[in-house]
Amino acid sequence: MKILLADDHSIVLDGLRRIIEDCEDMEVMAEAPDGARALEAALREKPDLAVIDISMPDIDGLELITRLLSHYPELPIVVLTVHEDRQYMFRAVQAGAMGYITKRSASEQLVQAIRKVQAGKRFFPEEVAEALALQLSRRGSEQDLPGLLSMRELQVLKRLALGSTNQEIAESYNISVKTVDTHRQRILKKLGLRNNAEISRFAYQHRIIE
Repeated sequence: MKILLADDHSIVLDGLRRIIEDCEDMEVMAEAPDGARALEAALREKPDLAVIDISMPDIDGLELITRLLSHYPELPIVVLTVHEDRQYMFRAVQAGAMGYITKRSASEQLVQAIRKVQAGKRFFPEEVAEALALQLSRRGSEQDLPGLLSMRELQVLKRLALGSTNQEIAESYNISVKTVDTHRQRILKKLGLRNNAEISRFAYQHRIIE
């Protein structure tokens, strides 16, 4: 089984590779420190499965999932991340991930997740499944305002909260500056916010950024 790894921390990549290569039927065919190079590697090597982080420079994990599946609709994807907030879990599943595990559980769950997802099944640890169920039950409620946003709007909100300009966001997602501004206006309207400072505050309060 040829596996693509994408994570912007070299120590994490080293650890993941060791776990995977302890299995005789698995090999790491490519590693990437960001979303752009992960996409290039996938197009070049055509992996059987991808293990990707959500928070990466250039193209983030959510966008990477979307782009990978546009080229390889059947590609099994496992998300491995430090984020334990249900908003990230829900968005990863919404984007098309078949598995979701946290980095603190990787040593015990990574191989199990890979095998299950490769077999066409989903893999979510119990705590993740519970969080997803809770997220679905709160959709549209006051407690889940981020759930009002589309995936692209959530990505734009995150980048705005981190201080990126509209031009930088446009270049990252290969869209026009006008489209970014349209997303920004929709974010402000949906969430009842007035400016980028309030976007940043909202993102911190709802753990969209740490």
